[in-house]
Amino acid sequence: MTSGYLIVTGAAGRRWLILAVLFLARVVMAVQFQTVGSTAPLLLHTFAIDYAQLGTLIGLYMLPGIFIALPGGVLGQRFGAKQMVLVGLLLMAVGGALMAVASSFTVLAAGRLISGVGAVLINVLMTKMVADWFAGREIVTAMAMLVASWPLGLALGLILFTPLAAALSWSAAMHAAALLSLAGCALVAFAYRDPPGLGVAVGAKLRLNLSAREWLTVSSAGCIWMVYNVGYIVLISFLPAFFAAHGHSAAEAGRIVSWLGWTLIPSVPIAGYLAERLGRPNLFLVGGFAIAGIAAAALPFASAPLYPFALLALAIGAPAGPIMALPAESLRAEHRATGMGVYFTWYYAGMAVLPGLAGFARDATASAAAPALFAAIMMVLALVGLLGFRLAQRQT
Repeated sequence: MTSGYLIVTGAAGRRWLILAVLFLARVVMAVQFQTVGSTAPLLLHTFAIDYAQLGTLIGLYMLPGIFIALPGGVLGQRFGAKQMVLVGLLLMAVGGALMAVASSFTVLAAGRLISGVGAVLINVLMTKMVADWFAGREIVTAMAMLVASWPLGLALGLILFTPLAAALSWSAAMHAAALLSLAGCALVAFAYRDPPGLGVAVGAKLRLNLSAREWLTVSSAGCIWMVYNVGYIVLISFLPAFFAAHGHSAAEAGRIVSWLGWTLIPSVPIAGYLAERLGRPNLFLVGGFAIAGIAAAALPFASAPLYPFALLALAIGAPAGPIMALPAESLRAEHRATGMGVYFTWYYAGMAVLPGLAGFARDATASAAAPALFAAIMMVLALVGLLGFRLAQRQT
């Protein structure tokens, strides 16, 4: 009896260490994503490419998710999430190293694609690993903290790689990201353990075995995460042009919009903690979507757009943690890996297509305000998705 109690309390204390390990490894993913953006001027000159090719290079990191997220979840269920995360981190290291020695755009793109495959694996399966440790406990807080690793990694990439590339070369930034991936791999290999009582389904078939209810709920949750992120990406991508059209210099406009990223680092985990502490995740979901949507819609019509923008920056991080906790509410433990694969397939598919529609709306209307209204529509769709999730959750 005493031995069992020690195991349980030890596991309870260990889960925060596990979260820290996964957080740091996921920061590495965001840091590597930022390598292309931070070294863009040097890449444009070295490889004689245009901005369309540069954008393609950035997008290649996300593209594999459309095809890999679901199979990655199935493989995680079959061989174990930890093993597949280690494979993912190794692929990130290999891809980064290939980019560092590239002498042509084709090789550069191949390295980026390999890194992207690895990033998809860790994105899908680390979420499942956090759910394994925190389901029924501080799941919203834990997921919110995991989400915060992405903006932190992007910020670190901006701070680190631009001066590193200027002082040494663009390839030094790629080498650094590859080495960080190896360090992340070593950290997960030595520090991560599955929670007590969770075993790999040895001999399980490579198949999707979700129930109809699990399909409905996890797809609804994936669509919520998709439109929420599309709205955010559209805002940070197109609002600099909006503020420039309102009299700000390009540098000022960029600094203003950067606050959408900086505020996420504290606001996502704080909102997640409060949502769980108060026991009101729906309040933070509905309130965050509604306030962010109204603020985004108000931007084109406000005489002083900085005011609705400030409200937007404060509210947009509130739903992130509660959204990421939704799959854990409805997936059985043995189906979390494949369920997360479904969840992230929706995310990657939407991220690949919908931002382009926002750009089309901008071109078709010749208005810098169109993307802000597009983002507001995404928040409305997130509310609709939340309603669909709760209805599906009630199905037996």
